[in-house]
Amino acid sequence: FEVLMQFCEMVAAVRNTPLDVSIPADWGQGRASFGGLVVALQYEAMRAHVSDERALRSLAVSFVGPVEADVPISFEVEVLREGRAVSQVVGRAVQKGQVVTLVQGSFGASRESAVSVDSVPAPEMKAPAECPLLPYIKGVTPEFMRHLSMAWAVGALPFTGRGTREMGGWIRLAGDVQDEPLTETHLLALVDAWPPALLPLLNKPTAGSTLTWTIEFVQPLPQASTLEWCKYLAVIEHARDGYGHVAANLWTPGGELIAISRQTVAVFG
Repeated sequence: FEVLMQFCEMVAAVRNTPLDVSIPADWGQGRASFGGLVVALQYEAMRAHVSDERALRSLAVSFVGPVEADVPISFEVEVLREGRAVSQVVGRAVQKGQVVTLVQGSFGASRESAVSVDSVPAPEMKAPAECPLLPYIKGVTPEFMRHLSMAWAVGALPFTGRGTREMGGWIRLAGDVQDEPLTETHLLALVDAWPPALLPLLNKPTAGSTLTWTIEFVQPLPQASTLEWCKYLAVIEHARDGYGHVAANLWTPGGELIAISRQTVAVFG
């Protein structure tokens, strides 16, 4: 009987000892650890260096190299500048003396403004109960998918050769999940859990990985629970020569925009 390390347990570990954390193999993604978890843990380390009044506005991520399982990682933090309203912070995930993930975060307090524009509305999708769930198949789907539930609603599954410009559906945490408000930490895992939107265009299993990732958050965060399904839609804006550029949004169960994502993806096939 295998005991899995739950998401909340990983977050608690980095809060206690950010300079000595190991990610177990059940959070694996091929030969690396799940990037969304790595960034979520690095964000937690960064969050501890910024006042609560300054909300996370955006993160810019470079996946420099694969993060090995069961090898200690140091989540280092450097505050570059503390302005009157905005803090600029850099986080470095370091393993075996090498930077494996680099994260630059912008935290900003709210301010009075005459500008107010409604968010992009959520697309119509079938309810999660009416959508096929992406199954966990050992050796086929990534190991970390045991910690998440994904209901496919838009586009084809990876490696079917029937993909279109759009891909998406519903997602939530799985396993022994505590009922608590969704935070930026949870959202980083939910957004990055989706496979690159280019993979359904391929007709056989092919390696693909994210080079860079920028994610922005709607503040204050709309209220949602870790037990609820969030709605995700990715759109391929351009793909050629082994690289693709994908924009995506995540909405709460009630249809409120909560996160805006953009990725540059490398596909080896």
